[in-house]
Amino acid sequence: MSAVLFAIDERVATITLNRPEVRNAFDGAMARELATALRRCDEDDTVRAVVITGTPPAFCAGADLSAGSDTFRAPEDDDFSAGGLRVLPWQVRKPVIAAVNGHAIGIGLTLTLQCDLRIFAADALYGIVQVRRGVMGDAYSHWTLPRIAGMEAAAEILLTGRTFDGSEARELGLCRRVLPNDEVLPAALEVARDIADNTAPLSVAYSKRLLWEAWRLSADDVEALETKYHTYLMGSGDAREGVESFLQRRVPRWTGSVSTDWQED
Repeated sequence: MSAVLFAIDERVATITLNRPEVRNAFDGAMARELATALRRCDEDDTVRAVVITGTPPAFCAGADLSAGSDTFRAPEDDDFSAGGLRVLPWQVRKPVIAAVNGHAIGIGLTLTLQCDLRIFAADALYGIVQVRRGVMGDAYSHWTLPRIAGMEAAAEILLTGRTFDGSEARELGLCRRVLPNDEVLPAALEVARDIADNTAPLSVAYSKRLLWEAWRLSADDVEALETKYHTYLMGSGDAREGVESFLQRRVPRWTGSVSTDWQED
């Protein structure tokens, strides 16, 4: 891969958007390579958490506009999707953290909304600007953004297409933490390593699945799934190991495997 870099260190996968000459502008090659990296993270038990970031000076400046006025021409193939990726961050059964270490515009920002956690750079610019380019917000932004930030904030962001800095992004509810640009990636890696060291992989996988599913479920549905997942986890060795490691004041030794012990039903 060239448009995306991939590395695993201490059970944390770092995926880096890597077209710095065009501020990591998003194109077809990047979409394919990012989906491949995310699929590997989902399937590989050596990966316990994922961080997505960008090669400086930007996280992702948005769609590649090198085609000029033809950038957003109508697609000729029937399998076009505005979703952006064939494998989505919320489908990965490990936590995915967006370390947004620079400008995130258009799909550069909507991509982060598909992640579980977001840490933003204070001095960067953010915006879903597509209505100012004659198209509209993509990558499920009309589904993720109202749920993350609320309807009014989503309407302001999507319908005006204006840009804003990291501090306003936090005020709008897009992220929980805003840091100096060079502190974003280290902070995200710290969170990822804490997850990798101290949380049971299957517990995190089922909790993440239910968090994303709960947006379309009733309270009764959630209770039923919590009961089903919890009952399954209670019968696992990790349920014993979690308590024993806590009582013995040591780092847990998890044995549960997302790739082999996951029960889809």
